[in-house]
Amino acid sequence: MERPVLVYDGDCAFCTRAVRFVRRRIPSDAEIVAFQFADLGALGTTAERARRELLWVEDGRVHGGAQAVAGLLVDAGAFWRPLGLLVRVPPFRWIARGVYRLIAANRHRLPGGTPACALPAERPGARRPGT
Repeated sequence: MERPVLVYDGDCAFCTRAVRFVRRRIPSDAEIVAFQFADLGALGTTAERARRELLWVEDGRVHGGAQAVAGLLVDAGAFWRPLGLLVRVPPFRWIARGVYRLIAANRHRLPGGTPACALPAERPGARRPGT
């Protein structure tokens, strides 16, 4: 993999709108791909994880949730880089994780969201988005 990859849920209208915003406003060199069209095995992740959270794959590492957003921002450089670096350190990391979880859990209720955006029902013992 020569450049980072941002993996999102292409079935989620809210996620798709967010990715359109990213493409227009955040100058990243990352490949942006819906998980439904990605070779997840080659990226080192699973469809289950990609359904739950945004993923940033770089240098063989997979970061999810708020840390995926941080990776994108750092990669974008300029104004975005310091913001991405800030999201990586406590206490901002914890705040970003909480905000990400709140958005992920309610993405079907947010502008542009549809019932298809709802996360799968949690199974006992399942990890929560962004964890």
